[in-house]
Amino acid sequence: MYITRVSKFLPNNAVSNDEMESVLGQINKTPSKARRIVLRNNGIKERYYAIDKEGNITHTNAELTRKAVENLFDGSFTGQDIEVLSCGTSSPDQIGPSHAAMVHGLLANKNLELNSASGICCAGIASLKYGFLSIKAENSNNAVCTGSERISTWMLADKYDKETENLKKLKAQPIIAFKKDFLRWMLSDGAGAMLLENKKNEKGISLRIDWIEIYSYAHELETCMYAGAEKQEDGTLKSWSEYPSDEWLKQSLFSVKQDVKLLDENILEKGVDSLKMAFEKNRVDETKINYFLPHISSFYFADKLNKLFKERGLNIPDEAWFTNLDRVGNIGSASIYVMLEELFNSGKLQEGDTIILSVPESGRFSYAYVHLTVCC
Repeated sequence: MYITRVSKFLPNNAVSNDEMESVLGQINKTPSKARRIVLRNNGIKERYYAIDKEGNITHTNAELTRKAVENLFDGSFTGQDIEVLSCGTSSPDQIGPSHAAMVHGLLANKNLELNSASGICCAGIASLKYGFLSIKAENSNNAVCTGSERISTWMLADKYDKETENLKKLKAQPIIAFKKDFLRWMLSDGAGAMLLENKKNEKGISLRIDWIEIYSYAHELETCMYAGAEKQEDGTLKSWSEYPSDEWLKQSLFSVKQDVKLLDENILEKGVDSLKMAFEKNRVDETKINYFLPHISSFYFADKLNKLFKERGLNIPDEAWFTNLDRVGNIGSASIYVMLEELFNSGKLQEGDTIILSVPESGRFSYAYVHLTVCC
C-alpha cells in the first residue's frame, strides 16, 4: 500500500497579513480589533483565497479539488485510470449532492466509486483511510484521496451585515463575537490530493502506508468548533433548521465559530493522549521518527505541544518537526496534504525514513495519525 504521488492547488496569489482585511472586508466598516492579536499568535505570514484582489470569487471548492487531482496526472496516469475518488472537506459548496460527486462531475472522466468524508480537519485523513482500506481489501488497485477547503467566502464581511444591524437595533455594540472574528484570521483556501496504489513507483520514491489511526473524544467533550448551529447554555447545539429563517442572518448561524476556552483546555491534552495510544498500539519508537508533520492551527500551540510531549515521555526529535503553516496558512482538512506535498517533492526524503502525519480536529476533539515509510 503506497502513496505514489502527492499534489496541491493553491488559488491566486499569496495574501499577506496586511492584505487580508481588504480581501475579506471590514465588518460594520470597522477594522477588526482581534486581527493583529490573532496573527501575532498564529505566526501565519501568507495564505491563499479563492477570491481575487477585486473581490471576485475565482473557484468553488470542487474546482480547487479538481485542479489538485489533475496535478497528479501525466502520461502514465490520467483520469481514466482512477478507480476510487475519496474527497474530504469541511466546507462543501452545497449540502447535497456530495462533494466527491461534484468533483467527479468536473473531472468528467469515467464511471468510478465515490466517497465523501465530512467533518473538519480530520475529514482529509478520513478520506485517505477510505482509499487505504479499499485497496487493502483488494476492492481496488488505486484510489485518489483529497482534502480541500474554500472557507474564505464564509468569512466575507457581508455575511455579518444582518447581525450587526440586529445588534444596533438592540442598542448593543455592533461587534461580532470573538468566537467568530477569531477564525476569520486563521483559515484559508486550497486543496491537496494523493494517489494511493497497491504497488510502489518504478522510479523515485513512494510512501508505504503502515497504519492509520483515528480517535474521537466526543463521548467526553462538548462541541468546540462548529457552523450552521448555535451553542446553547448546556453545551448542546441547536441546528440552523430549528431556527426561523429570518434568524439565520441575524445571528450569522452559518459562520464558523470556535469556543477558544474549550480549545485551549483540551486540544493539546487529548492530542498527547491519543498519539500515545497510537504509538503504543503500533509499537512505534518515536525517537527514530525522521519527520513529524503536525497540522497545528497556530504556532501558538507548537512549543506548548512539544513541551507536553516531553513531559509525557514522547521524545519526538526536535529536528523531525516539519510544517509550512507560515507560508500557506491553515487550510483545514487540506493542510496535511499540502504539507506532505512539499516534503514529498523536496528531494530530502531517503529510503527508510519514517514520517508521522498528525491531525487534530477541534470540532468535538478528534485526532488522526498516519505512519509512513519512504521506499525506493
